[in-house]
Amino acid sequence: MGSYRISREIPLQASWDVIVVGGGPAGCTAAAAAAREGARTLLIEATGSLGGMGTSGLVPAWCPFSDMQTIIYRGLALKVFEALKAQMPHVSKEAVDWVPIEPEKLKVIYDELVQEAGVTVLFMTQLGAVDTDEAGKVTALITASKSGLQALQAKVYIDCTGDADVAAWAGAEYLKGETATGELMPATHCFTLGNVDEYAYHHGPMLHNNNKTSPIYDILASGRYPLIPDSHICNNIVAPRTVGFNAGHLWDVDNTEVLSISEALMQGRKLAAAYRDALAEFLPAAFGNSYVANTGALMGVRETRRIVGDYVLSVDDYVSRRSFEDEICRNSYYIDIHGTEKEEKQAGGKPEAIKRYGPGESHGIPYRCLTPRSLKNVLVAGRSISCVREVQGSVRVMPVCLAMGEAAGIAAAMAAVLPEHNVHAVDISELRRRLREEGAYLPDADAK
Repeated sequence: MGSYRISREIPLQASWDVIVVGGGPAGCTAAAAAAREGARTLLIEATGSLGGMGTSGLVPAWCPFSDMQTIIYRGLALKVFEALKAQMPHVSKEAVDWVPIEPEKLKVIYDELVQEAGVTVLFMTQLGAVDTDEAGKVTALITASKSGLQALQAKVYIDCTGDADVAAWAGAEYLKGETATGELMPATHCFTLGNVDEYAYHHGPMLHNNNKTSPIYDILASGRYPLIPDSHICNNIVAPRTVGFNAGHLWDVDNTEVLSISEALMQGRKLAAAYRDALAEFLPAAFGNSYVANTGALMGVRETRRIVGDYVLSVDDYVSRRSFEDEICRNSYYIDIHGTEKEEKQAGGKPEAIKRYGPGESHGIPYRCLTPRSLKNVLVAGRSISCVREVQGSVRVMPVCLAMGEAAGIAAAMAAVLPEHNVHAVDISELRRRLREEGAYLPDADAK
């Protein structure tokens, strides 16, 4: 590929204290928290709505909000969760784990969250480049939108892109995928089926792949639906007569390569149609009159880059349920690594190598996992924080991303008033105090 040099002046906005890139769960709480702290905050989002995988990505359910004893993702995370649950009458008020998501309602909840905090939002705005100086500071973001090219400047930047785009393009160290091979976890293109018979759905055989007699195994054995790759088929009633599916895998998808993700989205739409036809044949009472109501505007990407931060969260940290003096949230989700094509297509799928936590067990996530060690004024929140690959398989999900985002937002507002806006110099005691004031679950280290 050749190169082309642009030599032109573009408009500059330099009035921001904090700019958040990416409006998924982490980005929404980061922006809301920063603005709540008094920072002039801009949130830029490449699509036309906030919420990322829970909205545009059509993930049909939240991962657990509890450690099987108590809710541990609190603060803004719990506010978002309870606001949506209150608008879904078919969901029990007491439900805290694997609770369905109605994406259109969740979009509005995120809109209101950032609007009420005073965040300025730019939709349909794509990050194109990152400018830096020799001291490890980001000096500007270059974006593209219907307004053309624009330069945006802030004191502190929060990278919530999911792929660590800001950090990586600024020159931060990062890792990507499996250490030896670079292989990435497979993606999943979520979709919804409408006009489902709810009575038949609830009273027929359980479709989830955890059920060893699930009809998905009959579908695979029939050989009539070769597009359906494996038995993975999580699903939930997300609205009246509407079932959301997190089903199947697409391998060799790299969200940092535009051609790769473009091809995967087209393949994913074909796959959704195949699932509809297969379910209509094998579960006609429930799905015989169903149709593909929607496919995700975003691909369900599980991993790409992970920054190298001031601390790298390890498997030992996870297994030992470690606490940290600078922890900004807890996490109890199991290590959920989706495997290679061979692993996922074998009977039972990829086996779990690390035992799941018991009731009341969790580990801390230190603030140092959010700070790229080679950049001064950038924080990272979401699935690309500093950790080994196995741990990324746990911290990548939405509840913990919401919690990490709120911490990043408060920290960014604090760094914005420091000399050189240095995120590494944030007062951890004050950060944790503010998080606790806003309801965060931060038990004392000696209590864990």
